[in-house]
Amino acid sequence: MDQVTVHVEVEINPTESEERVKRAVTSLFGELPTEVKPTANGYSVLTAEGKGQNTLIPLRDALRRDHIRDASRKPLNQGSRENTITFYLNKQVAFAGHVSFSQEQGESPLGPIKVTVECENPPELVNWLAPRTAKP
Repeated sequence: MDQVTVHVEVEINPTESEERVKRAVTSLFGELPTEVKPTANGYSVLTAEGKGQNTLIPLRDALRRDHIRDASRKPLNQGSRENTITFYLNKQVAFAGHVSFSQEQGESPLGPIKVTVECENPPELVNWLAPRTAKP
């Protein structure tokens, strides 16, 4: 994998603690530099960016630990477009250090964590993140 850039974006609701939302992100992506910006509707948006495949090691480890590598291949592959992979994670589950893929809207009452990974070869990255454990 030559160049990998990971962009994370998550809305912070007025009822949520900024620190807890940040913890949800760092539990799956490590200590990325984060930035919080207020939005016009009274919410805030936390963004983080990391460079390099190592940024994804905590997520990869969580997929392995949670025994969901095979199941995670579907949302990762569905979110692949040219040189990007976009997927959504449940914020509450991430806070606990686990992985649960979600939809862009409606599935999680607090909203999801949006992850966009830019890379040269998305199928290769999916195979690295979530190698098959079951025989096809």
